[in-house]
Amino acid sequence: MNLDAEHRNPLLDSINEKVIHCRLCPRLGNYITRVGKVKTKRFLGQDYWAKPLPSFGDIKGKLLIIGLAPAAHGGNRTGRLFTGDSSGDWVARALYETGFANIFKSESKNDGLLLKDVFISTAVRCAPPNNTPTSLEIFNCSQYLLSELIILDPTIKVVLTLGKIAFDTFCRIWSLPRLRFGHNTRYDIGNGKTILASYHPSRQNTNTGKLTWQMWISIFRTAKFMIYK
Repeated sequence: MNLDAEHRNPLLDSINEKVIHCRLCPRLGNYITRVGKVKTKRFLGQDYWAKPLPSFGDIKGKLLIIGLAPAAHGGNRTGRLFTGDSSGDWVARALYETGFANIFKSESKNDGLLLKDVFISTAVRCAPPNNTPTSLEIFNCSQYLLSELIILDPTIKVVLTLGKIAFDTFCRIWSLPRLRFGHNTRYDIGNGKTILASYHPSRQNTNTGKLTWQMWISIFRTAKFMIYK
């Protein structure tokens, strides 16, 4: 079930509209606009989204995935989180192999990807320079994630955070005590919910072997087990 499908949530739609038109962080706004105009050689013929990105997925999902931010030539180009870049490929393939998605690639908004029992969001909704948002930019953007969490709370069982920034942001806005980030660490956060942490599937991690495919797919199998046990 996807937010673009027949079942929608007006409150989530409202948050997404606010996200798309958000101008709270001038540095990020200027950067994504510039990237959308200058582009990169392999995508010169494409129109870039070049706006803050909304979340998407199954509005009654049991698994919530929180990433860092859109990629400059991935989500910022395609208009959908984890779409059109290597990180998106890793996410889509893992979701497909564990039964959360109907196809194994995430290439464009119109590729037919449907998510089942999973909702995808990020700590920051604009692609940041060097993939590094400032603390103020994270703070500004976290209001949207918190609003989504409140709406999704009744069905979410596992919160999968990709990278330390996503992990720390979730812990802060959900008023959790100081928890230590580490790959494959998990914490019971009450009300039948678990936070599960993973390294982010960025090229910096996957190309160096810090995050292998077996480490990655194991995280999704763990999440599935915790959801359906």
